[in-house]
Amino acid sequence: MSRTPDNSDQLCLPRALLLDFGGVVVETENNVDWQAAFARDLAGQMHADGLDLLDVAALERDLRAGAKADSRWKDAMSRPFAPAELRYDQFWGDFVAADWPEPARRWVLERARELCRQMGETKQSRRTRVGMVELLDAADEVGVPVGIVSNTLMGVVHRDYLQAHSLTDRFAAQIYSDEVGVRKPNPAMIELGAEAVSVPVADCWYVGDNFDRDALCGARAGVGGNIIMEARDTYDQPYDLAVRPHAIVADPVELRELFLDVLDAVAPVQTQSTSV
Repeated sequence: MSRTPDNSDQLCLPRALLLDFGGVVVETENNVDWQAAFARDLAGQMHADGLDLLDVAALERDLRAGAKADSRWKDAMSRPFAPAELRYDQFWGDFVAADWPEPARRWVLERARELCRQMGETKQSRRTRVGMVELLDAADEVGVPVGIVSNTLMGVVHRDYLQAHSLTDRFAAQIYSDEVGVRKPNPAMIELGAEAVSVPVADCWYVGDNFDRDALCGARAGVGGNIIMEARDTYDQPYDLAVRPHAIVADPVELRELFLDVLDAVAPVQTQSTSV
């Protein structure tokens, strides 16, 4: 992986850390043939309600098409300044079920939120990134709150993961795009995160894994520390950007080292300035 020049000397003293979820707090991986598995589940649920208008093969085909349309929509939505998040019913009604028989389309629209939750659980496997707990410990030790600011079609899936792994209480706030109606690179996402932890945006570090959504959002919001953490798709950018982060780290271990280095380097200088 190639890295941009290090601008870490421009980092502010962090009074709060705002972290993306997928790629930063956790590593994610799409489960093999998740569309087929979810199509079978969906067919079973529809059959239980007396709907047998679409077979499993048709459901799987449209789930694959919907997921691809969603991915391309996300790339397109990293261009506007203030994009809104896709609604649950938009995903199902526009991307998956647009040409379904009306009773089947109405069935998924009525259950769109719950189906998004089920799909999120089926689609991906997640594991906490190595070094994340130690980073949270370091932030706790110096009284720096940590929040989550994440794009997602279903934030409940992320909340459930944190709860299941006893991590919920480690975060002062969780901001998810589906719950607030806007998505990165809309700067309102980071502004909401900063407000939730009661720290000015300029005194926050924001850490994400995408240049077009995260680094761009950090620059638009004016964060004091705009940081990229490398993940699987970090360098797979949909288009070129002039925006560059202050620093790029490989993982939470490197982020913790950077965090502690800046605290050691900047805090004494600020303390001396205050006492003059």
